[in-house]
Amino acid sequence: MQSFKQRWGIASNFQLTLIFIVFAITGSASAWLSKPVCQWLGITDADWGFWFTPVRLLLIFPIYQLLLVGIGFLFGQFNFFWNFEKKMLRSMRLGFLLPKEDPKKDS
Repeated sequence: MQSFKQRWGIASNFQLTLIFIVFAITGSASAWLSKPVCQWLGITDADWGFWFTPVRLLLIFPIYQLLLVGIGFLFGQFNFFWNFEKKMLRSMRLGFLLPKEDPKKDS
């Protein structure tokens, strides 16, 4: 666990607990919110048949990303989740969605 905390720059077990809580809340909330979003967009199981589940899963992804940073902010862990988000999007080759890094900022 210590190497995990070191790798992610987690200072305490309390911070680690907050991070786990944010992941749990975000996963549940994004799945729960996908249903009303699908209804609002007119995507129903009856109309879409087989395609309903894949489309709903695709909708959960951006909802999850937004909620992760937002709920992380509410729990005082914005920096952790913003860095986590950037790393995840870059690993998925979606880094073009992020603002360009300022090279002078590191100096």
